[in-house]
Amino acid sequence: MSSTLERHAVAVGELLVGEGPAVVIGDRVSLRAHPAEADAYEVLREARGLPGARIEGVPEGAQAREGAAAVLAEPRTAADLPAVAALADAVVVGAAWTRDIPLVRAAAELGLPVVVERRAGAPLGEWLGLADYCALEGDGRVILCERGPLDLGLLRAARTASGRPVLADVSADPGLSAAAVAAGADGLIVHAPAPLRLTPALPYGTPPLPRGGAVRRGTTGQDAKAEALTAWRTAEEAVTVVGALLRPESPATIPECRAAIDRVDAALATLLERRAALAGTVQRLKPVGGFAGRDLARERALIARMALRAPSLGEARLAPVMNAVIEAGLHLAEERGHHH
Repeated sequence: MSSTLERHAVAVGELLVGEGPAVVIGDRVSLRAHPAEADAYEVLREARGLPGARIEGVPEGAQAREGAAAVLAEPRTAADLPAVAALADAVVVGAAWTRDIPLVRAAAELGLPVVVERRAGAPLGEWLGLADYCALEGDGRVILCERGPLDLGLLRAARTASGRPVLADVSADPGLSAAAVAAGADGLIVHAPAPLRLTPALPYGTPPLPRGGAVRRGTTGQDAKAEALTAWRTAEEAVTVVGALLRPESPATIPECRAAIDRVDAALATLLERRAALAGTVQRLKPVGGFAGRDLARERALIARMALRAPSLGEARLAPVMNAVIEAGLHLAEERGHHH
């Protein structure tokens, strides 16, 4: 088992995994999932969202560092490694072949960050031992990845024991995104085609795919695109809202500070919307609702409790904030009451 307790952060393409906010990675590209005759260069160019075929006479590395923010690639054989080195941001040691030591060694020596997946049923010691082996054979940049049926307790234990970043592959069930971030995942992997990953983020509040509208395996076309878009938004929402509540951040620049504030504001907006809905229910149940039914003693007790969680603000600063929140909820309840 690794004895490396110091926290590590690993840059993967444009993303920093293991420090600051959790990240979302658009896909894990497995060359093993493609026909044996498939050109690894073409598969990975498509994954990056790069147009056109290979340009003869131009090294792949000169064409590669464009497109998607981060591409993880799992080779089929050692023959795929030159394409992985040229076009991927990290090489994946897949769960199905963690005991193929020659291929593991060749992947680790590639000079890329190594994403080490846990073999199905493998204990913590085996997983961390393989990560240590890859770190020794490579340049030390190793990320752990839990996929398949997620064991979030083991994910948390691996992160604590190793000090290495840990990804959770939630492609099979994006609904686990929030739980994975809460368990300590430094990033989420979802299935999102390159054109989707390269478009600007949608604003908060964009309606998701309706519940029960999950697309069955094998579906193509607009439904599959809608499913991928929903998975991406679910993961983004988890790293934004849950991450803002649970992940410590130490931004060092103004843009980083503003991005961190934006995440906290997103979490605040989510909680305010939920609070308004609950307050509306209270108004319907109270014998005397609206402003006439305000319980000022309860409000003072609420502010006192909040001051325990926000001592730097204190009751005096929290009081006008909560008064504004409460009054906004009362106004909303009155407006909705007039419409019914």
